[in-house]
Amino acid sequence: MISTHVPATADPWPELSIVIPVHDEADAIASLVDEVVEALRRRTTFEVIVVDDASTDGTAAVLASLKARVPELRVLRHSRNAGQSMAIRSGVLAARSEWIATLDGDGQNDPADIPRMLDQRDALPAFVRLVAGVRTRRRDGVAKRWASKIANGVRGWLLDDLTPDSGCGLKLFTRSVFIELPYFDHMHRFLPALVRRTGAEVMHVPVNHRPRVAGRSKYGTLDRLWVGISDLRGVMWLQKRYRGTRVTES
Repeated sequence: MISTHVPATADPWPELSIVIPVHDEADAIASLVDEVVEALRRRTTFEVIVVDDASTDGTAAVLASLKARVPELRVLRHSRNAGQSMAIRSGVLAARSEWIATLDGDGQNDPADIPRMLDQRDALPAFVRLVAGVRTRRRDGVAKRWASKIANGVRGWLLDDLTPDSGCGLKLFTRSVFIELPYFDHMHRFLPALVRRTGAEVMHVPVNHRPRVAGRSKYGTLDRLWVGISDLRGVMWLQKRYRGTRVTES
């Protein structure tokens, strides 16, 4: 069940909801939440929804401590590990804002990029419903960078999603377009293709990427490869079967 509790000191209808999925990120999540607060408190009203995907380290205790001093923070916890896509979905369903920003919980995305993305969003045509970050200087190992480059090339060729970096966790999108999308495990890696499938458009903006300073990656290169092949086939099928169109009222 999704939490609907509103902290007494938080804005019940914030202009922006930040959704951060985490799993065993006890050493990274406190500094990341602090950076989000620093970047946004003077810019807009917001809430931070951290979705703890059944962590087993000390993440729950760190988040409990954070709630005592960050009134914008809401914490959701999965009863079992369900994966990053489900954690994002849980956060979006619980969000109170129409606009959602997502960040990876490992701290490699830079919250300081969010205000700039909001400024760019404000100048966009109404049919743009996703602003996707593109990591201009990857701070990952060589093998991971090459695997990502190959995957992006194959995905772009097969899905025509016009996206140079679908793996970047920093994205800004509308809640309404997200909840229209079909849910499946790993769907977060295909958001640009899925959003374009609805008839909405996607804008790409360069963003910062930082080295991981704590914890470890939850995915291996081969894991991403084999799962990605299966997911690609599924998304191609979804694209072919969709018959949507933009609707305007005169």
